[in-house]
Amino acid sequence: MSDVTAPISPALNPEFYPAPAIAVPPPAIVLVRPQLGENIGKAARAMLNFGLTDLRLVSPRDGWPNPAAGPAASGADVVLERARVFDTVADAVADRAHVYATTVRKRGVTKPVVTPEVAARAIHAEAGGSAILFGPERSGLETDDVALARTIITVPINAEFGSLNLAQAVILVAYEWSKHVALASPPEVAIEPPAPQNELEGMIGQLDAMLEAANFFFPPDRVPTSKRTIRTMLTKPAWSSQEVRTMRGVLSALAGRKAHR
Repeated sequence: MSDVTAPISPALNPEFYPAPAIAVPPPAIVLVRPQLGENIGKAARAMLNFGLTDLRLVSPRDGWPNPAAGPAASGADVVLERARVFDTVADAVADRAHVYATTVRKRGVTKPVVTPEVAARAIHAEAGGSAILFGPERSGLETDDVALARTIITVPINAEFGSLNLAQAVILVAYEWSKHVALASPPEVAIEPPAPQNELEGMIGQLDAMLEAANFFFPPDRVPTSKRTIRTMLTKPAWSSQEVRTMRGVLSALAGRKAHR
């Protein structure tokens, strides 16, 4: 990336993020010449997952609106409904003070190069709003597109397989931005406490008896080792009381003692 790398300005330094004097709007996601409606829908879904709704399309190949986008968005209809179409990249970012271009290719343009994490921190600290450019699925951003940006975002990726689809690229950047806003996390589910030892012993004893009846333990000199191995297997997980009851029900059913209702 030597031909696109430039010294990082203080605002892009991970150690320098002053609190903005005014509220900073969420970044606009700009899809430049996107090709498939499905990919636009998937990008919209990725955006809404992390609280972004400002979608801008520059000359979508198949026009807009695109009937294939809705199903692919999986409910992110608000993003598609608000999407705006522009003829040029310059028009799409005209109201934004900071423009980022996502690319992994060398473009012959000297720009600061940062990771999505560093860019996200800077975006939250930059007054005037930001826009993030994503190129067409097949070819990525052109040199002229990158020239409009002040900073390049590059995702650290496997050098031998650097293929990200459009939605994946959007979700990586959107996720990093979302770390600094108060999005709801999935609710925590209480984990049942481990069953008391006597319940566990009852289950192990039940299984031992069934295995004895089935002539599982053979030859006789291996019985202690086999039983010890089974006990180790059954005591590794922290079985809850409900799990113990369920397993004992399974064993009873296998032994023919649990009739179907």
